[in-house]
Amino acid sequence: MDLTILYRGPLASCDYDCPYCPFAKRRDSPDQLRTDRAALERFAAWAVAQTGDRLSVLFTPWGEGLVRSWYRRTLAELSRVPHIARVAIQTNLSCRTDWLAECDLGTLALWCTYHPGQTPYDRFLGKCRELTAMGARFSVGVVGFPEHLDEARRLRADLPDEVYLWVNAAEGRTYTDDEAGRWTALDPLFPYSRHPHRSAGLPCRTGESVISVDGEGTVRRCHFVPAELGNLYDGTYRRALGPRACPLALCDCHIGYVHLETLPLYDVFAGGVLERVPAALSGRA
Repeated sequence: MDLTILYRGPLASCDYDCPYCPFAKRRDSPDQLRTDRAALERFAAWAVAQTGDRLSVLFTPWGEGLVRSWYRRTLAELSRVPHIARVAIQTNLSCRTDWLAECDLGTLALWCTYHPGQTPYDRFLGKCRELTAMGARFSVGVVGFPEHLDEARRLRADLPDEVYLWVNAAEGRTYTDDEAGRWTALDPLFPYSRHPHRSAGLPCRTGESVISVDGEGTVRRCHFVPAELGNLYDGTYRRALGPRACPLALCDCHIGYVHLETLPLYDVFAGGVLERVPAALSGRA
C-alpha cells in the first residue's frame, strides 16, 4: 500500500514569537518534551517496521521540531529506510544544518518558512545557501502580509531560480486584485492560496491514501476533520481507508487542499507534494 502520513505529535513549543501564530514562544515542560520524544520514537519504529508498504511522511509540528535532537535523528533515520519514499518536515530553519550529513538527501526534504522580524535576513538566507551547497531538497516561503512583501522580493532575488518561493495567504485576509498580483509575481501558484477552496462533498485523497496521525497514534483523514478512523498501532485504521468526500464546507490550508481531487495540484507538485516543490523544479531543487 502507498500511504502518505501527516504526523503531528504533542510538541507545541517554538523559538519564534510570530504575532499571527498561537504557539509563539510557547514552552513545553520537560515532561511534555519527554512525552513528545517517546511518541515520535514510537511512530518512527512503526514506520520502519512497515516493510510491506511504501510510505511518505510529512512532519507538521505545531512548534519547531528541528531544534530538538529527536526530530533531527528521526528524519535522518527514516530517510535511509528503503520503503520510505519521502520524509519531510515544516521548519523555520532556525536549527543548524550539519545534521543533514547523516541523511539520504534523495529522500529527505524541507519545507522552510521565513518569518521576517524573527530572524536576521542574512542568517536565514545563509541557511538556504548551506542547503543548496549540500544538495538538499527544499522549498522556501512567507506569509503574505503587506509588511512582508519587500523582504519576500529580496528573498526571491537572492535565492537560486531552482528554489521555489511559495506565498501563503494570511489567514482571514482578503486580497484585492492588485495585492494578489504583487504576490503572484513572486509565486505564480499564489492564486491557489488566495481564496479558501469549496470542498463539501468533493472527493479528496485524505482518508484513502493520505492520513493524519497524532502522538497517541489516533488516525484521522486530515488535520482538519476530527472524526477518528482508528489507531495506527493496532491497525484498526486500515479497514476504514477508502474514498470519501470532504465533510467540510471549505479547505483553506495547503496541506489540506493539495489533496483535493478537484484541484490539479498533484500534477503541479508531482514528485514534491509533501515538500511543496513544483514538478517543474523536481530533481533540481
